[in-house]
Amino acid sequence: MECIIAIMRIHGNRVLKTLPGQQTRPTSARVREALFNIWQGKLHGARCLDLCAGNGTIGAEALCRGSAYLVGIEKNRRACQLIKQNWQSIATHEQTFQIIQGDIRNKIKDLQGQQFDFIYFDPPYGANLYDTVLMTIPQFKLLAPQGEIAVEHDPKQWNHQQLPNLNCYRQKKYGNTYLSFWELIS
Repeated sequence: MECIIAIMRIHGNRVLKTLPGQQTRPTSARVREALFNIWQGKLHGARCLDLCAGNGTIGAEALCRGSAYLVGIEKNRRACQLIKQNWQSIATHEQTFQIIQGDIRNKIKDLQGQQFDFIYFDPPYGANLYDTVLMTIPQFKLLAPQGEIAVEHDPKQWNHQQLPNLNCYRQKKYGNTYLSFWELIS
């Protein structure tokens, strides 16, 4: 069976291949633009982690904006194949990346010992992954001391409470989508 592919555009008018429809939960262009306006000027040389990478646009944007190292975790095997192709077409010789296929609850443990400056987390809204995954980030020391986590969510699906070792210091609303920004509690 042939894989049907859709096209989407990111920073610099670059074209990405993606699976059609909502199976990879694409982050809207408005939310992506807002996120990268907030992180503007901070990504050059940064280490980034894209959790529940979906169609890989957040990671692709990070590479376009100078991220030195990028890791993505995505459950959908077909999406991982497209993400790898897309990231290969964008990454320079100085940039490295890895896409890990599997359930985030199992695969995030494999990253223990690595630290990331920026982590983006956008699970399927109704998957009940938010608290579980966010608590593992400090536990496995995945966030660099001055690092930031951006969590995309619908407040009807996840109304965050304070999490151990993390502080929510900013929240922005874009239609029905929220971005919550977290940092380590010092």
